[in-house]
Amino acid sequence: MQDKVIAVLDKIRPQLAADGGDVELVEVSDGTVKVKLTGACAGCPMSALTLQMGIERILKQEIPEIKEVIAV
Repeated sequence: MQDKVIAVLDKIRPQLAADGGDVELVEVSDGTVKVKLTGACAGCPMSALTLQMGIERILKQEIPEIKEVIAV
């Protein structure tokens, strides 16, 4: 599943990079994906919205086995 998650994150990266941010995969375990927002995303007040409505939504859509995405 980790390879699938990486492939989806690679699709999302250009959108984050356009605003000066990025996302790093930390861990995939039992349907939970842990990511680290970096760059401009790390300190952005909208990062929670980006995580939930962007990254998590797309990952769940592409990989139904994913239950949640959390930032670490």
